[in-house]
Amino acid sequence: MTLQRAQEIDLLIVDYAFGGRGIARLETDKGPFVIFVDNTFPGQFVRAKIETKRKTFAEAKLLEVLKRAEIETVSEFQEISGGPYIHVPVSVQEQFKKESTLSTFTRLSGIQDSNDKFDGFISSPAHYHYRNKMEYSFSCIEHDLQTNEELDDAFALGFKRRGTWWKVESLNKASGLFDQDWENKLKEIRIFLQQTGLPAWHPPQKKGFFRHIVVRKSFLNDQLLINLVTSNEGIEHFDVQAFANFIQALHPGRIAGLWHTINDNVADRAKIENGHSTLIFGQAVIEEELAGLRFQISMESFFQTNPACAELLYDKALDYLFEDPFEPGDIAMDLFCGTGTIGQLMAKRNSEVRIIGVDIVEKAIEDAKQNAAKNGIHSVEFFAADVGKFLREYPDFQGKIKRIMLDPPRAGIAPKTLQKVIALDADSIVYISCNPSTQARDASTLIDAGYILEKYALVDQFPHTGHIESIAKFKKA
Repeated sequence: MTLQRAQEIDLLIVDYAFGGRGIARLETDKGPFVIFVDNTFPGQFVRAKIETKRKTFAEAKLLEVLKRAEIETVSEFQEISGGPYIHVPVSVQEQFKKESTLSTFTRLSGIQDSNDKFDGFISSPAHYHYRNKMEYSFSCIEHDLQTNEELDDAFALGFKRRGTWWKVESLNKASGLFDQDWENKLKEIRIFLQQTGLPAWHPPQKKGFFRHIVVRKSFLNDQLLINLVTSNEGIEHFDVQAFANFIQALHPGRIAGLWHTINDNVADRAKIENGHSTLIFGQAVIEEELAGLRFQISMESFFQTNPACAELLYDKALDYLFEDPFEPGDIAMDLFCGTGTIGQLMAKRNSEVRIIGVDIVEKAIEDAKQNAAKNGIHSVEFFAADVGKFLREYPDFQGKIKRIMLDPPRAGIAPKTLQKVIALDADSIVYISCNPSTQARDASTLIDAGYILEKYALVDQFPHTGHIESIAKFKKA
């Protein structure tokens, strides 16, 4: 068989690889040919679209599950592209995640005894309705779930169809990932907005009015903060106050506030900074609690998506950081500290140790200081600085930073930055990662620099997806 880019092909998924990639195998006269298909599961028969092709393998995007695996049981929830394993028993999901992640970590890090250092798999406390943020898209091109056809001049509100960027599957019932009551009533919001006569966004033509709805949830107060994103095209015909009254009546007592963002940027993203936002009513932020600390969360703030599970993640990371005794004068650093969540938890765990938080983003450091003050945390200091210049700017810390907590972005740590981290000469490093493959790459560098892997744990913060978080403790040999 000759495969070409953009070709559609039907495949039987026979194995599972790290990150939610199903594996199909084709026999050729040159030997087995492997096709990786995102968001698929062994036993499924699927239709996929070839994205890239190499000599011995290809990568493809899932278009449709033609036949489900025997182990799958169709649930009460509507399947969405962001939750491809909603029909797979959670225990089975976790087993596949564990085995594929440990295998990938060993292969990429080169640490052959990494399985011996494995310190446990932490499940999410809630397997359903665990997310605290969701983004929904409008489109006038709809993929009809009943007929499996593409409808033009429609008014869809939900999530993008797998393998497409232009058409949306309307969400008609809860997805199982976000607030159930909100999602069960989303179709009523769709009907209300459609009756305004203003069109949904047309992605190919970059025109239309309704673009996105972004929702943040406070589990602490059971409240929702809403942002309706529209264009300016026809704004004079939109009664935003009528919409405000409608959603308050639809969810009495639960709407903390409503923002309206006007975004005429052609990029099809819900980012608030791309437009102008107005608070229509209520509060500008919601409040959440994590491990006994309170946080003010705005529409654009970064905050852990699954806060109940994040508590378990941080507990394990803090166990690793503090299990070895500190000497007088030792300093613990929260590097890439962002708005200071981990630094505050470090200070709460042990107020006698001097703790510093460092991040290059000045606004994040300002927020970190405010958050710490609100929580009555006074034993942590925050600095806006580049890690490579930190000791030159603050020479008093030279030789005193004994522990480092790392929680970098999904891409991991840039190689030059990692060398600067190593130059801080800490006795131990605790590395939290939302992408164990990049963590494994960095682990190899740390091993070369004289550290050893002491412990390694996995945390399933995102049930029904291929994503998983990991925590590794490295100690200077």
